[in-house]
Amino acid sequence: MIAGLDPSVGSRDFTGARDPGDASPAGRSVVVENLTRTFGPITALSQLTVEMPEGVVGLVGANGAGKSTLIKVLLGLLAPTSGGARVLGLDCATQGLAIRQLVGYMPESECLPPDVSATEFVVHMARMSGLPSAVARERTADTLRHVGLYEERYRPIGGYSTGMRQRVKLAQSLVHDPKLVLLDEPTNGLDPAGRDEMLTLIQRISTDFSISVVVTSHLLGELEKISDHLVVIENGVLQRSTSTADATQLSGVVLVEVTDGGPELVARLRAAGAQVADDGGAHTFTVELAGEWVFDAVQDGAADLGVGLVRMQRRRHHLTEIFRPEQEGADVQR
Repeated sequence: MIAGLDPSVGSRDFTGARDPGDASPAGRSVVVENLTRTFGPITALSQLTVEMPEGVVGLVGANGAGKSTLIKVLLGLLAPTSGGARVLGLDCATQGLAIRQLVGYMPESECLPPDVSATEFVVHMARMSGLPSAVARERTADTLRHVGLYEERYRPIGGYSTGMRQRVKLAQSLVHDPKLVLLDEPTNGLDPAGRDEMLTLIQRISTDFSISVVVTSHLLGELEKISDHLVVIENGVLQRSTSTADATQLSGVVLVEVTDGGPELVARLRAAGAQVADDGGAHTFTVELAGEWVFDAVQDGAADLGVGLVRMQRRRHHLTEIFRPEQEGADVQR
């Protein structure tokens, strides 16, 4: 709960929907099976089958990969052409209203009314979710405090910066205390500092309030920082679904940084049979980890040459190794 509000206030049972804690398969917030969605001759999603666990799931794809289409299907706003999906145990095709009462959604598009305050807008969205007026106002104040807009809550949204408007959209997705939030490109249009602040807020949603998150982005470094699980789609087709820990596991390459004498140490290692690659400077290079002997060879070589060894560590894989920027040219409708 945001700010520790009493969960008995403003019950989620607005339409007799089942409690998602009972209906959802253990540990999974989203289950998609053979999902296809077409728009005329264009296939936005094709036979997509994937499970998304609780926690923070990063949905990766270039513009046109099908990320936004998938989110709209999960919210019950678009009907599948074939196949299906369940969110918190609820069928997206037949229980869309119940899903939207239990799930928060932050759209990518600019959709905020400029002539109302953040408080007025978020209270309205809370009321639309079924909360009584007094509860809606209490939760709005707590949620705007959480996203860092408490002092600015009575100003018209039209005077807000891009970062502040993104926070309003995040607040309205959280105000009704959802079990899951779907965030579509939440850092879109933000400067580096604003992106970092938004990523911190997203992490807190999961860690502090135990709300599961599905966040879309084409910025791989962002998802690597905050995601527990990674789903990669390209042209509407699943490419990979894996934990972020597995995707960024230790590689077979050792990064070496020295104070000086880099070329001499590289020559010595190559003479010993090591595969060494220049890493862009005289003081850093990488060595293929052909065996534990490589560590000893680097340490012994540095000692014999009188070279200062700053660090020697195994590199981790990065998300860019499983999803390449050239995929940005995809032309499938989002």
